[in-house]
Amino acid sequence: MPPQRVFALPRQQSLLLPAVLNPFVQEQKISKADKIKCALLGLVLLPLRSIWVILVCLITWPLATLVTFRMPLKGAVEPMKGWRRFLCRTVIAALGRMYFFGLGFWWVVKGRQADSAEAPILAVAPHSSFFDAIVCIISGLPCTISRSETLATPIFGRFLRCLQPVLVSRKDPDSRKNTIKEIESRSTSGGVWPQVLIFPEGTCTNRTCLISFKQGAFIPGVPVQPVILRYPNKLDNVTWTWQGPKSGTLLLLTLCQLYTTVEIEFLPTQIPTEAEKKSPYLFAQRVRGVMAEALGIPVTDHTFEDCRLMICAGELTLPMEAGLVEFTKISRKLDLKWDSIQKELENFAAIANSCKGGRIKIEEFANYLKIPVTPILQELFNLFDRDGDGTIDFREYVIGVTVLCRPANTEEVIKLAFQLFDTDDDQSISREEFAHMLRSALGVCDLNVTKLFKDIDADGSGHITYSEFRTFALTHPQYAKLFTTYLELQRYQALKGEDEDFLSSYACANSEDSQEESTSDKKDD
Repeated sequence: MPPQRVFALPRQQSLLLPAVLNPFVQEQKISKADKIKCALLGLVLLPLRSIWVILVCLITWPLATLVTFRMPLKGAVEPMKGWRRFLCRTVIAALGRMYFFGLGFWWVVKGRQADSAEAPILAVAPHSSFFDAIVCIISGLPCTISRSETLATPIFGRFLRCLQPVLVSRKDPDSRKNTIKEIESRSTSGGVWPQVLIFPEGTCTNRTCLISFKQGAFIPGVPVQPVILRYPNKLDNVTWTWQGPKSGTLLLLTLCQLYTTVEIEFLPTQIPTEAEKKSPYLFAQRVRGVMAEALGIPVTDHTFEDCRLMICAGELTLPMEAGLVEFTKISRKLDLKWDSIQKELENFAAIANSCKGGRIKIEEFANYLKIPVTPILQELFNLFDRDGDGTIDFREYVIGVTVLCRPANTEEVIKLAFQLFDTDDDQSISREEFAHMLRSALGVCDLNVTKLFKDIDADGSGHITYSEFRTFALTHPQYAKLFTTYLELQRYQALKGEDEDFLSSYACANSEDSQEESTSDKKDD
């Protein structure tokens, strides 16, 4: 039996495309009838609701100022007590409900909210809008996680102080550590502090899936009550994502609706097992699964870092969605940091900028490597092209470079490649040696290797030293995989040739034996 071509790496099911490709895009399509309806309702509702909201804010601001007067935000912060707590939990909470009622919200609460002793942390998802703040009002003004810059917002910043939020600062390098420490302190206070409400997704999505949960809510190892949000409205006037309607547009649409329904469902409290206390990741995964099942939507491994990559892709003149890789999964399975993936995005953009749609075709792949399209290059391209659609997207590129190219780019492979190019064994590669080897390997007689040779010959001496060869190889791992693919194909062809020679010899021998037997039979006759 002839030898079978075996790929170096089987496809991993865990690295296949997610159920939802882009949870950060929201296409707002409003029919002509809806536009007319909004305009007619807006003539009446917009001025009335605007006046209502302004009045509520004017009443809330001095009360919030009184409640938070001379209360520290950092350092030795203590929970509100006495008259402050009374005003906050009754009057300001009631004003918060009046505020959302003035915006036209109608809320439906399902399930039972646990108290702070039973479930110190509330995990809310999916997070899809700034209107999700309504859950803070309905759940009794628990503590939240907030950026310190948000407190400077007029009126709303003062109201936010009433929640005694755990502050996160982008300027403080120890912010993450301090935030987790404060969450642990409050969630293990035995009911002294109010519940801590956290949106574990960390960014807004379009509610088609649940993306990766940050582990901050699950590190303390205390019971967590999942809370899910639904907006069962015909017209989506709330979803605020990275690609979609602006906040002002959504606010105007909301004010022009007769009402906007939001469902808030408190699911049963989830108590971590001993294994989950040791591994917050496992606890977060299980809670997310419970919430996704209740919502009837899939889960993906996208995260806020994917949004950052989307922004980087846009800055590199690629489509924003080109930066999506499911960062949580890719970083965990391939052991990559955000900076590494960002660097790969820049490399990808250098190849894909000439393409439409931010995907690489084999012609662009060949141009980047400065070699023609050959069977060897086609095989390497097919290894990158995981879904077989004839193009390489950024996700496939990252997986290919990390899983295929970098492991092949070893010191041993680089030395072997240099020795094969250096045919006269003088410790350098001339232009003629370089051209001869590439033409032979790629099967192209008229191959022009001038550009590639100049890229490797850093000092322009006309000869490539091992140091230059190695430096280029380490920064261009695609060539290492191309080289090992060539060696593998050569070995395959050699084995195939030996097998065919063996079969041919065996067939000839059998034919001779048959002729001898036939002759002897005739003699006997």
